[in-house]
Amino acid sequence: MSIKMFLACLSFSPLLMPARACAQAPVAADATAEEDKTSADAFFQRLFHFYKKDWSETSASTQQPARRLPLSPLDSPPFPSADWPYGGSPIIGAPDTNTYPLMEAINGDTSRTKIYGWIEPGFNFTTSKRVVYPMSYNIYANQIELDQAVIYLERLPDTVQTDHFDWGFHVTGFYGVDYRFTTSVGYFSQQLLKFNRQYGFDPVLEYIDLYFPQIAEGMNIRIGRYISVPGIEAQLAPANYSYTHSLLFTTDPFTQSGALATIRLNKKWLLQAGIQASNDTAPWADDAKPSLTACISYTTPPINDNLYVCANGINDGHYGYNNVQHYDATWYHKFSARTHIATEAWYMYEREVPNITSALLEKPGANPAFCLPSELRCFAPEWAVTNYLERDFSKQNYLSIRNEFLDDIKGQRTGFKTRYSEHEFMYGHWIGSTIVIRPGIRFERAYDTRAYNSGARHNQLSFTTDLIFKF
Repeated sequence: MSIKMFLACLSFSPLLMPARACAQAPVAADATAEEDKTSADAFFQRLFHFYKKDWSETSASTQQPARRLPLSPLDSPPFPSADWPYGGSPIIGAPDTNTYPLMEAINGDTSRTKIYGWIEPGFNFTTSKRVVYPMSYNIYANQIELDQAVIYLERLPDTVQTDHFDWGFHVTGFYGVDYRFTTSVGYFSQQLLKFNRQYGFDPVLEYIDLYFPQIAEGMNIRIGRYISVPGIEAQLAPANYSYTHSLLFTTDPFTQSGALATIRLNKKWLLQAGIQASNDTAPWADDAKPSLTACISYTTPPINDNLYVCANGINDGHYGYNNVQHYDATWYHKFSARTHIATEAWYMYEREVPNITSALLEKPGANPAFCLPSELRCFAPEWAVTNYLERDFSKQNYLSIRNEFLDDIKGQRTGFKTRYSEHEFMYGHWIGSTIVIRPGIRFERAYDTRAYNSGARHNQLSFTTDLIFKF
C-alpha cells in the first residue's frame, strides 16, 4: 500500500469505511503510481517545451497586462529592467510580467507564489597573475568559476490594484564565489571573515512586503534583509547590464537589514525612508547601530529622464564594519527607443578609521586607512562616478559601454591610496529569455601607485565572459 493510500485509509473512521476499501489498496496504489509517473512525465514535458519554445520561436507581441504607470521606457530583455529602477521595493504600479520555466513546469505558472532561479558560471583572462581585485566579482585570475547558483522563493504584492491591502515575501539561497561581496557580518560571515573560503553560501535576501494602496498612490513597507537601496548595479547577476561590476559598486554597501517605506506620491515623485542596522551588518552583530536611509526619485512626464538621490546608512559615521556614510545620485536618460545612459556618483566616508600602520585593527573585515604617520586614526573619504551607455539592437542583442573614475583618497576601500579609471566594452546576447552570454573587454589603471597584480602593475587588461541560465 502506498503512503498516500495509507493516509487516505487513516482519514476515515473504521465504522464508516468497510475493510474491503483498504483491502483494494494495491489496485489503488498501482493507479496512484501510474498517476505519479504521468505527473512526473508531464512536468518534464512542460519544462522541455518551455525551453524549446523560448529558444526557437520569436515571441509574438501580446497585449500588456494592466499597469498604473506610463509605458515602460526600456525593453527587458535585453536590459535588466523595463522601468527606471529603485531599491527596497517592487515597482509600485507595475505588474509582474515574468514567466519562469520551473513554475511553468510545476503548475503552468498559475500561482502567485513562485520558485525560480539561475546558474552563472564565468571566466576571465587577464594580465594579472593571481587576483584581479578591485575588479569584481570574478576576482580570481585566469580561471573558470561558479559565480552564482541562486534560487528564489517569492510572492509579489499586487501593486496595480488600488482597493485592498496586499503582501509579499522573498527568500533567497545564494551559493558561489560571489558570496564574498554579498556577505553581511552576522549572516554566516565566518565563511569569509574567519576562513576566507573561495566558495560560500549567503542568504542574501529575506524580507516581507506590506502594500497599502490607500496611502498616496501606493506605499510599500519592506522588512528584513534587502539590497542596499541606491545605485545602478545589484548583487544578483541578471539585474546588471554587464558581467563585471564597476569599481564604484565594488566598494559601496551591498545589503542592509531593517525596514524601508516606499511611497509613490504620483507618476513623477517617489519618496523612501527607512532604518536599518548599518551597512552589511545584521541587527544582532556587534557593529550594528541604528542608521537612516532617505531617498527621493523624480521621473519627467515623458519618462525620458529619472533622477534618484539617496542618503544611505547614515549614523555617527565612526569606524565599524563597512559603516560608510553613503550619499548617492543616479541619473537615467533615454535618447531614443534604443539608446540610453545611466550615470551614478557617490561620496562616502568613515570617521576615526585606524591607521594601517597601527595596531588598532580590532574589527575583523573592516578596512584600515593610509593616515598621516603621526595619526593613529583619521577621516577616510572617497568619491566615484560611473557612466553606462546602452544600445539595444533587438530583443536578443545589446551593447554596454562603461567608463568610470574612483578616488580612494585614504585607500580605505580598495587597500591602495590611489585614483582609478576603468573602461569596459561588453556585448550581450540573449537566447530566448532564459540564457544570456555577456563577453567583454576591460581596461583599468591606478594612477598613484601599483595597485594591480598584487601591487606590481599600474594597469590591468581583462577579457571576461559569463553565461546566465535561468530556470
